[in-house]
Amino acid sequence: MASGTLISHEPATGAPVWTGPVGDIDDAVARAQRAWPAWAAQPHSNRIELVRRFANALRREHDRLATLIARETGRPLWETRGEVEDAVARVEVAVRAYADRTAQRRLDSALQGSAALRHKPHGVLAVITPASSPVAAPVAQIVPALIAGNVVVFKPSERATGSAELLVQCFHRAGISATVVQMVAGGPDEGKALAAHDDIDGVLFTGSAHVGIAINRRLAANPGKLVALEMGGNNPIVVWDTPKIADAAVLVVQSAFASAGQRCTSARRLIVQSALADDLIEEVRRLADRLIVGAPFDDPAPFMGPVMDNRAADGLTESFVYLLSNGGRAIKHLVRLDEANPFLSPAIIDVTRMNERPDVELFGPLLQVVAVDDFEGAIAEANATRFGLCAALVGGSPQDYNRFWSQVRAGVINWNRPTHAHSTGAPLGGVGLSGNHRPAAYYTADSCAYPVASAELDQPRAGIGVGLKDV
Repeated sequence: MASGTLISHEPATGAPVWTGPVGDIDDAVARAQRAWPAWAAQPHSNRIELVRRFANALRREHDRLATLIARETGRPLWETRGEVEDAVARVEVAVRAYADRTAQRRLDSALQGSAALRHKPHGVLAVITPASSPVAAPVAQIVPALIAGNVVVFKPSERATGSAELLVQCFHRAGISATVVQMVAGGPDEGKALAAHDDIDGVLFTGSAHVGIAINRRLAANPGKLVALEMGGNNPIVVWDTPKIADAAVLVVQSAFASAGQRCTSARRLIVQSALADDLIEEVRRLADRLIVGAPFDDPAPFMGPVMDNRAADGLTESFVYLLSNGGRAIKHLVRLDEANPFLSPAIIDVTRMNERPDVELFGPLLQVVAVDDFEGAIAEANATRFGLCAALVGGSPQDYNRFWSQVRAGVINWNRPTHAHSTGAPLGGVGLSGNHRPAAYYTADSCAYPVASAELDQPRAGIGVGLKDV
């Protein structure tokens, strides 16, 4: 039995946003197991209709959801409105992806009958998501799971439970049973218990590499349980051979500091051609100095809000000091703007001369700069990481981009676009510590149903032509 009370707080003020009991994992999974056969037996068209009704419920709650996300994450209201709109759009994307990625196929073969390919749902899926995207991220996992015929036990981040609760209410208002989509509130212990539960058939996880690796290790001895990991990255943005310094600087700032650097796809490392370094870095610094840091509902609207909590702010501050004391050169200092709450200025540090650069995901507005002399060195620096989520090249020729695309290890590779630019019709995932080759977004459908191949005849017809004794 679960016990205890959970509280989520506003990063911008410290005020409580949501209070509720910790969920009971065993009870939720048992309820889901009982609900699954009836849900899976529904016609596919019924499930499609219900998730479309869910999209309409999201539209009706647009303002309330955007406000709640802004309060729980500290992100500006203009940005959280975009997240709700993105979540609505992901429903139709999931419908298209299911038809594309898991369509039924049949190949006739005359007297040999036919070969068929169909897909089956796994059963009960655990969906575990972070606070940085408390609505769009779970929608991108839950909706494909439901369309495929799975039921879902959803464990959101303990720091954004209010947004998750309202999201789940939208599923229920659309006519999707409260046993088909359930939310269990809780912290890391509940997340571990859910992922490892014997009656869970698969885990769709979005979050840090540390937690994702722990889940993968815990379930490694059970090959029958699906594990799809969408983790972070030490993402590079490379600026090369371009006269458009101002445009390049905007792309760097957008990549590094949007959402206070709290996207899995945020740029952590700026790799710049030495000949461009002084001009580009000065332009990036000048633009970063102009960014407004503030609370979600401030007027004028801020570009970025606080990081998630004081612990995250303290960790980023310590990381900046570490880089500085081990050979880094401050270009723009990381400043704690509020003693009580986790507001940080965007920070830039040149780590070109550091002997050993830590290969970690610094989840916040902290950009490391490395200057290199040749394109081969830029590619080597981009690949100098155990992660491999995304990378971007700004500038360069088509030939440079072709070389960059072919040699850089990442699941998303962009040209003259921010690192977090992504098409809804494409997969999102990485290699190394960024994922386990089960990309999300459009390809989430692949993780929500497994293929079943069949050889079929409408009547038995067989014979043995060799190796029989004469009668």
